[in-house]
Amino acid sequence: MYNGEKVSVIFPTYNEKDSMKESIEDFFSSGIIDEIIVVNNNAVSGTSEEIAKTKAIELIEKKQGYGHALISGMAAAKGDIIILSEPDGTFCGKDVKKLLAYSEDKDVVFGTRTSSAFILEGANMGLFLKWGNYAVGKLVEFLFNTTILTDVGCTMRLLRRRVYEEIKNDFRVGGSHFGPHLMLLVITRGIPFVEIPVNYRKRIGESMVTGSFLKAFRLGIIMIILVLYARFMSIFCPGSIYYHPKK
Repeated sequence: MYNGEKVSVIFPTYNEKDSMKESIEDFFSSGIIDEIIVVNNNAVSGTSEEIAKTKAIELIEKKQGYGHALISGMAAAKGDIIILSEPDGTFCGKDVKKLLAYSEDKDVVFGTRTSSAFILEGANMGLFLKWGNYAVGKLVEFLFNTTILTDVGCTMRLLRRRVYEEIKNDFRVGGSHFGPHLMLLVITRGIPFVEIPVNYRKRIGESMVTGSFLKAFRLGIIMIILVLYARFMSIFCPGSIYYHPKK
């Protein structure tokens, strides 16, 4: 519990068996989290056994995709505050306290991995990934006139249940670009948010996306197209999920 509010953490998993138990225990060690829901998205053999060694809840989602896993996890969460992250060892459980502190002022808190002081040794945040995420963040910031954004791809973020309830029916992305999709739903509705730096560590095992330059590049292009599409729809297309003119 945090200030009398229940806290849920969602971990989507596909290829994180080797880091699963350690990640769950790391997040629970914060002493604040009430439940961790691990969404098994056709994960590698042995994942369920690792989850069973912990207090986390396993949820099965057969529809393949990062977005599908998170959508299922959020629907099952019972918390007043929902935190999205990953059980691959890259994120620190102690940063939950940081997200929660900022949630006292804003209903949505996005993490960023592009602050050099928080990129730890061995983290997969080279020149291309760092400046690519930074550039797309600045594109969003410019097109939508938002507060500072430096990382659209950071998967550690927080939203209060009232925000989830407002945007859940407009989830349309089941793949790896669900993160910026959620971000754009928040922005086009005028929901106040803040971005804060989180620690970013070396991944345990290989990422199915950022472990490949070509896959990461392709995802970056998809993100840019999504941002441009959302901006167009927010201006010209009443009825669009991104169309919410200011009153």
